[in-house]
Amino acid sequence: MGIFSFNAIALAFLLAIISGAVNACPPSDREALLALSSSLKEPYLGIFDSWKGTDCCSNWYGISCDPTTHRVTDVSLRGESEDPILQKTGHSSSGYMTGTINPSICQLDRLTTLIIADWKGISSEIPSCLASLPNLRVLDLIGNSLSGKIPDQIGNLQKLTVLNLADNKINGEIPSSIIQLSSLKHLDLSNNLLTGEVPANFGNLKMLSRALLSGNQLTGTIPISIGNMYRLADLDISRNKIQGQIPAQLGKMKVLATLDLGSNMLTGEIPPAVLGSTGLGILNLSRNSLEGNIADVFGPKSYFMALDLSFNNLKGPVPGSLSSAKFVGHLDLSHNHLCGTIPVGTPFDHLEASSFDSNDCLCGNPLKTC
Repeated sequence: MGIFSFNAIALAFLLAIISGAVNACPPSDREALLALSSSLKEPYLGIFDSWKGTDCCSNWYGISCDPTTHRVTDVSLRGESEDPILQKTGHSSSGYMTGTINPSICQLDRLTTLIIADWKGISSEIPSCLASLPNLRVLDLIGNSLSGKIPDQIGNLQKLTVLNLADNKINGEIPSSIIQLSSLKHLDLSNNLLTGEVPANFGNLKMLSRALLSGNQLTGTIPISIGNMYRLADLDISRNKIQGQIPAQLGKMKVLATLDLGSNMLTGEIPPAVLGSTGLGILNLSRNSLEGNIADVFGPKSYFMALDLSFNNLKGPVPGSLSSAKFVGHLDLSHNHLCGTIPVGTPFDHLEASSFDSNDCLCGNPLKTC
């Protein structure tokens, strides 16, 4: 081999090394990820075994990078998924991880997606510095044992479209800054230990399509501003301590399909606009202290997959207009003070007696005859 050929090979080898270094993630991103993994323990699946080598953009489980800048953009670690790595052990199809979320994650200032979800045993507070990540679009920490409060400055995340902190042990109030999340489409804070009131200006979240706040200890009333959320399709504030009356504005929302206010402390009458809404397909107002008659406002455009008004103080007859509804799948009017004859025809001909149990003086099929 001539000197020229040898030099060419050496040059090519050197260029390959330089190219690999250039295309690798920055050492600062790699160090931030290693600090994160050092704070977490995952005993069954060995997902962090792939976090080795100098290039965290190459074959590091759950890590994605920008192809141009090679900065880390996505950290996606989900304990319950269809990923083959979760099937490789005989332990379980679900992962289990303990430890804490290291604030080093905030050094990844190009991060757009952070998913550390469904690991059950991660028990730290949410690092407050996450609110300083300018490009974050998805923050999903569902299904852990996170405690502490939601960062006060969460509203700084102007690009955030998904905020999912459900099924943790997060306490404190919903930060007032949350109404500044002008791009937010999906909010899930359910099954935590949140207290205080739903922010009065919650309706400022104009892009929101799902608001899931169930299973907390929220108090106060339902903000009237929610009626201005023209994209909201799913509102669940069940299993809290919400008081006051149901705003009639909820019945005028064009795309609201699911409204679950069950297991609260609501009082007053059910607004006719809510019962007569032709968009609502699931309406649960059970286990409150609602009173008055059930408005006779149903019609051919009424379509309820589920209508649950049980365990209230409702009185009067079962509305005859329910017979004209296009569809009523599940109906529960039990445990009220209703009286009179149950209407005949659909949907009443397919309902069980349990739909009408424990009322004052209802009669007719499927109960005893009058």
